[in-house]
Amino acid sequence: MQTEDKGWNPYVAGALSGLVLVLSVVIAGQLFGSATSYVRTVGMIEYAIDPDRVEELEYFRRVVPKIDWQWMFVVGIFLGSLVSSLTSNSFKAQAVPDLWKGRFGADPMKRGVVAFLGGIVAMFGARMASGCPSGHGLSGVSQLALSGLLAMTGFFIGGIVVAQLLYRQGGKG
Repeated sequence: MQTEDKGWNPYVAGALSGLVLVLSVVIAGQLFGSATSYVRTVGMIEYAIDPDRVEELEYFRRVVPKIDWQWMFVVGIFLGSLVSSLTSNSFKAQAVPDLWKGRFGADPMKRGVVAFLGGIVAMFGARMASGCPSGHGLSGVSQLALSGLLAMTGFFIGGIVVAQLLYRQGGKG
C-alpha cells in the first residue's frame, strides 16, 4: 500500500526560496547565511552567565553576540518549516527517524550523540570556510560566484558519499 506524499511541491518550494532570497537582497540588502547566528547565540547565552568573560574574548569583538537579521533568518527557517509541515499535514514529532531506526536501531541517545557530533563538524567547517551552505551555496550560486558553485558541488558530493556510507544497504543492518 502506497502512502500519499503530503510534502510541498519541490518546484514551488524552490521558487519561493528564490523569491525570499531576492526579496532579502532588495528589501534588507542581505544575502542568506546562518552559521554566525549560532555563534552569536552561544555568545548571548554565555553573556547571560558571565558577561565579563564574553567582553574579554577577542572573537566576540568581531562577532558581536546580538540578535540581528541573520539570527532572525534562522528563527524564520524554523517557523517556516513548522508552518510548511503543519499546512501540508506532514508534521511528525519523532526522536529517531525511520531510516535511521532501520539502519542503526531505535536508541534516541545514540541518534542524539551522532547528530550533536555532526553539528560540531558542520559548524567547524562553516567557521573554517567563513560561511555555511546557505551562505556559500544559495547566496553564492545566486550571484554565479565560482566559490558558491564549488561549495554547492562539494556539499552535494559530500552528502551523496555520506548517505551511501550510512545507508548503502537500503536501511537494512
